[in-house]
Order: sequence, then C-alpha cells, then structure tokens
Amino acid sequence: MTMSSLTFLDRERSVAGPGYSRWLVPPAALAIHLCIGQVYALSVFKTPLVARFGTSETAIAIVFSIAIVMLGLSAAFGGKWMERNGPRKAMFVSAVCFSSGLLIGSVGIATGQLWLLYLGYGFVGGIGLGIGYISPVSTLIKW
Repeated sequence: MTMSSLTFLDRERSVAGPGYSRWLVPPAALAIHLCIGQVYALSVFKTPLVARFGTSETAIAIVFSIAIVMLGLSAAFGGKWMERNGPRKAMFVSAVCFSSGLLIGSVGIATGQLWLLYLGYGFVGGIGLGIGYISPVSTLIKW
C-alpha cells in the first residue's frame, strides 16, 4: 500500500516520522486516562440522579456496574482488534462510542428514561472506555 492510498486512521500512518518527539506520547496517554477516569465520578451525581429518576441508589449504581463490566469486556476482546488496526482507529472508535454513550445517557436523563442511561452511559460508553483504555497502554508499552 502506498502512503497516498492510506486513510488518516490506518495503522501504517501511526508510525512516527523523522523529527517526531517521542516525549509527546506520555502526556497524550495521561490525558486520555484522565478522561477515562471520569467514570469513577458517577458517584458524585448519584443523589441528583436518584431524585431525577425517583428510584433507589442501587438502580443508579447499576449504571456504574454496567460501565465497568463493559470496560473490562471491551478491553479484553478489543485488544486483538486494536493490535491489528492500530491505535488511531481504536481511539477513534473509542471516542465515538464514549461520546455517543454520553449523548444517549443525557437523553435518558432529560426524558427520565433510566434504561437509556443504562444503554448509553453503561453499555455504549463502557465499550468506549474499555477500548480507550487499552490504546494508550499498548502504545506506551511499545514506546
């Protein structure tokens, strides 16, 4: 494949060219992991979510549980895919899943539909978090 026939997200494009500073990789990985860490901030919103949905704390905590389970599963099963396709595609898929999950979850909160919060933030967002977690870790290991 020639460089002109590759898309921006292809694995071959993620190879650093001459003059590239490798020291840009750790701050980028740190920034990604700081974003992924927001999943643990859900407990801050537990009381307002309980009031919004008129449900128990357990029902709201299930959102976090779904997100963490999906994070683990997508990290476990998405690793091989990421190795084949490269970190750029993985981070793109991660960003799409995570932002879509937040959007779906916010629609659930706005409409008072708890199942949309489960689906969006828990399921779809959790997949994005898992794929987003493995990309910088794999890149740093190879660094």
